[in-house]
Amino acid sequence: MRLLHTMLRVGDLNTSINFYTEVLGMELLRQKEFPDGRFTLAFLGYGPESSNTALELTHNWDTSTYDLGNAYGHIAIQVDDVYQACEAIRNKGGTITREPGPMKHGSTILAFCQDPDGYSIELLSK
Repeated sequence: MRLLHTMLRVGDLNTSINFYTEVLGMELLRQKEFPDGRFTLAFLGYGPESSNTALELTHNWDTSTYDLGNAYGHIAIQVDDVYQACEAIRNKGGTITREPGPMKHGSTILAFCQDPDGYSIELLSK
């Protein structure tokens, strides 16, 4: 078994694809519209789905915003340098919600940013 993908519902698909590709460096792996269901799926990631976990963005055409609720935690992305990653995200217009530094009860260097729909993304050092 292996984890194939995780799915997020997004309000503006093009804005979200731009964030994940231009700000976080993923590539758009595939995208398909389902007119009868009035939704579009876009799969993004850091490599082919055959060997990497993907992020599925679901855009329901008739919904522009979602209540994130209190059960969602975050997506975690490993980066070479958390400080440099945060600087790059800021320079590309992204929002850092927790500045880089050691975790509260440990030594792992981490930070958090937010995607256009308000989903939290944890940036972790190797």
